[in-house]
Amino acid sequence: MSIYLDYLAEIDSRKTQGLAPKPIDDGVLLTEIIAIIQDAASEHRADALKFFIYNTLPGTTSAAAAKAAFLKQIILGEVTVPEITPAFALELLSHMKGGPSIGVLLDIALGDDAAIAVQAGDVLKTQFFLYDADMFRLRDAYLAGNAVAKDVLESYAQAEFFTKLPDVEDEIKVVTYIAGEGDISTDLLSPGNQAHSRSDRELHGLCMMTPQAQQEIVALKAQHPDKRVMLIAEKGTMGVGSSRMSGVNNVALWTGKQSSPYVPFVNYAPVVGGTNGISPIFATTVDVTGGIGINLKNWVKMTGPDGKAILNNDGNPVLEEAFSVATGTVLKIDVKNKKLTDEAGNELVDVASAFTPQKMEFMKAGSSYAIVFGKKLQTFAAETLGVEAPLVFAPNKEISVEGQGLTAVEKIFNRNAVGVAPGKVLHAGSDVRVTVNIVGSQDTTGLMTAQELEAMAATVISPLVDGAYQSGCHTASVWDKKAQANIPKLMSFMNNFGLITARDPKGRYHAMTDVIHKVLNDITVDDWAIIIGGDSHTRMSKGVAFGADSGTVALALATGEATMPIPQSVKVTFKGQMQPYMDFRDVVHATQAQMLAQFGENVFQGRIIEVHIGTLLADQAFTFTDWTAEMKAKASICISQDETLIESLEIAKSRIQIMIDKGMENAAGTLQGLINKADARIAEIRSGVKPALAPDPNAKYFAEVVVDLDLINEPMIADPDVNNADVSKRYTHDTIRPVSYYGGTKKVDLGFIGSCMVHKGDMKILAQMLKNIEAAEGKVEFKAPLVVAPPTYNIVDELKAEGDWDVLKKYAGFEFDDVAPKSAARTAYENTLYLERPGCNLCMGNQEKAAKGDTVMATSTRLFQGRVVEDTDEKKGESLLASTPVVVLSSILGRTPSMDEYKSAVVGIDLTKFAPPVAH
Repeated sequence: MSIYLDYLAEIDSRKTQGLAPKPIDDGVLLTEIIAIIQDAASEHRADALKFFIYNTLPGTTSAAAAKAAFLKQIILGEVTVPEITPAFALELLSHMKGGPSIGVLLDIALGDDAAIAVQAGDVLKTQFFLYDADMFRLRDAYLAGNAVAKDVLESYAQAEFFTKLPDVEDEIKVVTYIAGEGDISTDLLSPGNQAHSRSDRELHGLCMMTPQAQQEIVALKAQHPDKRVMLIAEKGTMGVGSSRMSGVNNVALWTGKQSSPYVPFVNYAPVVGGTNGISPIFATTVDVTGGIGINLKNWVKMTGPDGKAILNNDGNPVLEEAFSVATGTVLKIDVKNKKLTDEAGNELVDVASAFTPQKMEFMKAGSSYAIVFGKKLQTFAAETLGVEAPLVFAPNKEISVEGQGLTAVEKIFNRNAVGVAPGKVLHAGSDVRVTVNIVGSQDTTGLMTAQELEAMAATVISPLVDGAYQSGCHTASVWDKKAQANIPKLMSFMNNFGLITARDPKGRYHAMTDVIHKVLNDITVDDWAIIIGGDSHTRMSKGVAFGADSGTVALALATGEATMPIPQSVKVTFKGQMQPYMDFRDVVHATQAQMLAQFGENVFQGRIIEVHIGTLLADQAFTFTDWTAEMKAKASICISQDETLIESLEIAKSRIQIMIDKGMENAAGTLQGLINKADARIAEIRSGVKPALAPDPNAKYFAEVVVDLDLINEPMIADPDVNNADVSKRYTHDTIRPVSYYGGTKKVDLGFIGSCMVHKGDMKILAQMLKNIEAAEGKVEFKAPLVVAPPTYNIVDELKAEGDWDVLKKYAGFEFDDVAPKSAARTAYENTLYLERPGCNLCMGNQEKAAKGDTVMATSTRLFQGRVVEDTDEKKGESLLASTPVVVLSSILGRTPSMDEYKSAVVGIDLTKFAPPVAH
């Protein structure tokens, strides 16, 4: 009973934090609990029963296996527990949703006791997380004449597991809660610095927003027991930044409905809104939980007599309030007519986009992947019975425009679509199932992905997936007790599941903490691929990649599929000539600035950016595609030229081979399979059978942006504009300023070169600048610390071979040591160069941080409040984003450089060269 007593001690410890007992996933612990239940004299029996019934995680956890086996004994009469009748045992099995519980239900349903078999069959009819082995058991029993199997299959063919669920209410009353003004990052809902606790749902829920906000939400629920609390981004977009299931889980925990009385802290059906809607990734996450995401449009642009928007002194449109959503406002969602109304029923805004047939299904089922599994199950049952499946689910939304060509994303979706009539051509707006080629799981959401896989009873990766990778980059900086507890467990689970893992659970190869996006960019070996990754920066420069929540990642791993609409595209092309002293990062920032100047609003939001940048290799082009997350785009596609793509694929092959040489290959030969696919793709391009992906000349775009390189004549900086009088304009990534704006006087407290936005060329630029400064000044002195985190170990190895790493070491006050990694985060910095372990470092905000109130100049992607740097009472922290040369120079000077200083510092340095590609 020692493990049980340890559990009681943990419960006492959690009580001091105001927490309930942690849900049980350990089969050894539950086995002890079951023994206590069977001991009528045990003083712990009452608590043990509660833990068994109400506090055991379902799915494929080892605890679920122990629970299902014990319930089977009760149902068969082998064990008697007065508090758990056979009928109640069947009910408990029905809430376990797959894995061992399905095995037990099948054992009983296909067993010899006819009366109990029928009861188990009735429970099976409500389940949908069945896999091939489960379905084959039913099929084989049916073919052998088993009546219960026939009855269950007939129910599945009719999709009664879905049709018998309650419909979504015709009217939903909500009471509003303003979570913040302006864009709301998922950091507010699930802070990166609390990533270690995400799989402990109750504990992680305590970090959402603030304790005061949590109390206010609880008070609203008490005042309005018949309404649901709607969390709102006032004057902004809800859920920008990261693809965090934990953010939606937290919102659901505080405002949603309990999924099951027998599964603690798993809620669903959150309601969220934003003046400018819900970010694309967050909207997908809301769908996973069967929630509602509403575009409120409650602030609108004021227009003059000429119909044009009235601008303020800063050149921004003046907004006026169309209707109030102040905290405590009671509204009604008229689901039937798809309208948002006030309490009296007066229409405020059309919300049809939140209640498409597909989204309505997600709401009814309680999750989007319940529908994915349900469709597969219905199809299998109908085929087994030899009947035609009735049309129960909303059909694929198939939009085909006669005579209209295809954009790049439309071509990829047509290639990967599932269940579409042969020869049917799909255009933007279609909503379809697609096969997924590459999947990525990152380490601060990976434990949640593992939980989701367990919950949907998945045990092995889908054979449809070409390759999948579990990273260790988000926890690379500090190997503390939290990481030591979480990461080996995660790597072991994912390695067993069939992923290539950054760390080897058996310790045979060196831990590789490479940034996940860089690895996914390398293992994507087909420009026609669809990639799903558990991070918003899953934006490859080959194929089309979608950042996703941990649930969608789990679904892609388990089924090899995803369901999503084909987004509209915005075409980005270039003209003019790039100045030799400019870095490509400046082109990236200028693209956003010029787009906003051309259109007056962000036409990228929620759409695909099809960027014609094909003269750049994949590493360099990734700088653009990666940044499109900050442009609020749904995804990005790089249109490459044939020879450039071939060279990028050859580089990818060499890097995959390095992974094989390190010992990272798995039993399925995944990595060698990717090399083979790359060879096949190269052969297709060279032969002319299938050139590099390109849109049709008559494709239709939502907008076309032409970036004039001639206008980019000085470095560009993305500024969080922390003191803007309009709160909604802060931390948006839309304030792009030339370096001259700062007059060479803005103090910089820390520089950071790293994260996914840099490549080997950036490291070589840094080394060359240091050599140049020493040659000119006789020495290099840093007036601000400079933290450098190369994105991959391959880059470090190559820099060492080419001599550049020795240059960096010469000026470094710290160099990472994998034999003795840091066990605690750095709390203070000296004015020196820090050579950190490959990985995300400061960009994640969960380990290393700048000092509070600092002004940081970084190559990172993150300028959110509190992410890289937190505020003090006296000064707001700032994370300004710029090119590597600007960051280096700002660290040397301790301030922003002047144009003369900048030009002098980059003379003779080979910055990223870019010229507009020639027409295909």
